Amino acid sequence: MSHAYVIGHITVKDPQRWADYRSQVPTTLAPWGGELVFRGARLGDLAGRQPHAHVVVIRFPDQAALDAWHASPAYQALIPLRTAAADIVLTAYGT
Repeated sequence: MSHAYVIGHITVKDPQRWADYRSQVPTTLAPWGGELVFRGARLGDLAGRQPHAHVVVIRFPDQAALDAWHASPAYQALIPLRTAAADIVLTAYGT
């Protein structure tokens, strides 16, 4: 596997808390080689129905790095803020 990706589908509940969460995530990615690939808002559904309005894609060197990031104390500490700020589905993918 070359890379591992986290794709997050997001519905923001509290914009201020969401901004706070987003500002803290990058420092949790760096130790694991994670990088933000894409962050955007839905323009429309072309097939099916996506209930979340926003998406984020984060790339890691491999699945081990992705798993280590997600389990890290730094990221785990942000989960309560994330939960208060948004409804989010995070899914891991590999290439």
